[in-house]
Amino acid sequence: MTKSLEKHLAAAQHGFHLPPGAREIILLRHGATVAETTHTLPFGDLILNNPPLRPDGHAQAQAAAARLRHEPITHIFVTNLQRTRQTAAPLASLTGLTPIEIPELHELHMGEWEHDFMQKAAAGHPLVRQMLTEENWEVIPGTEPTSTFTARIRAGIGKITALMAENTTVVAIVHGGVIGKICQQATASRPFAFFAPENASISRLIVNADSHWSLRSYNDTAHLSPRW
Repeated sequence: MTKSLEKHLAAAQHGFHLPPGAREIILLRHGATVAETTHTLPFGDLILNNPPLRPDGHAQAQAAAARLRHEPITHIFVTNLQRTRQTAAPLASLTGLTPIEIPELHELHMGEWEHDFMQKAAAGHPLVRQMLTEENWEVIPGTEPTSTFTARIRAGIGKITALMAENTTVVAIVHGGVIGKICQQATASRPFAFFAPENASISRLIVNADSHWSLRSYNDTAHLSPRW
């Protein structure tokens, strides 16, 4: 066995370490929310759906905070929607970190269905079936174009990494559609390969020194109760 192969095999037995110059963003989906309500948030020309967490969503946030409190995180990031702020609150309390808002990472805007998408999905609306078959959000009338969604997510991740030192870790509390799009971009997968991560699940994005994205893990729910 050559020395170089021995060195490679020895290294393979070690735990994960960030590559030189890389940054790790722990993507935490917000906890479960109440059904779409009259809670809204004006944002530019849009009216965003802005429901709060329901009781089990707060419990999920507590569980996620307990899981992440010992991570070497330097920042906590949230979006402009209250469900991410509420999910961040227990972790912020445990770490003493003040959440920083990154509005570019708000959820995909669902156009005409922004405030009743889940009801239409639960009712089996044919456009939802078409959307899933074609793996294309734009089937829904007036939905934010995929190109726009992709660009603003890139901008939001860019804002986060600009605030990070090399070889550090942060937590970003964001949304299911955002996580799915980030993972799809990191892996060059089909559009809906990472569709609908679970509430309060953890995924890990590595932004390498050359700005290339890679996915370390997806939809980790080990900290959550089976009843959720």
